[in-house]
Amino acid sequence: MPRLALTINGQPQTLDAAANTLLLDLLRERLHLTGSHRGCDTAQCGACTVRLNGKAVKACNVLALQADGGEVQTVESLSQSTKTGKTWHPMQIAFSKHHGLQCGFCTPGMLMRACAMADEGVPAEDGAVRQGLAGNLCRCTGYEGIVGAVCEGMRLMRGEVVEATDAGL
Repeated sequence: MPRLALTINGQPQTLDAAANTLLLDLLRERLHLTGSHRGCDTAQCGACTVRLNGKAVKACNVLALQADGGEVQTVESLSQSTKTGKTWHPMQIAFSKHHGLQCGFCTPGMLMRACAMADEGVPAEDGAVRQGLAGNLCRCTGYEGIVGAVCEGMRLMRGEVVEATDAGL
């Protein structure tokens, strides 16, 4: 069985994985990082989106071996536990403020894609955000709240807006 060396959410990991192990299965079943969801199993819905070496990828469509030597970031990495509670990521704050979620199933993938879009330089404008999110599906919200959240979240991440608070999360 091949041995993998990965950095997952900032933590070095060395694990054995069968050659046909999907990155999603490694994360969920072996490492118990269950924030990324199994949706369609065909890389169409985006519920399994994580970041691999800074790029948004659909973990149901990536073999764990393909991530060997890489850095994987899951939705669990966005919020940080502190002595006084949690510190929420700006994108999470924006999703809460704009009601960018309902059932929450697609939300982890949306958050990871949105964070990648911020780093990719996607403009914080409705049309660009809608195009950037085209590979992530939501069956509940109608996207208005999600688009508003991503626009504000990207501005927060880029330091263009400084008035967000995580109070009440």
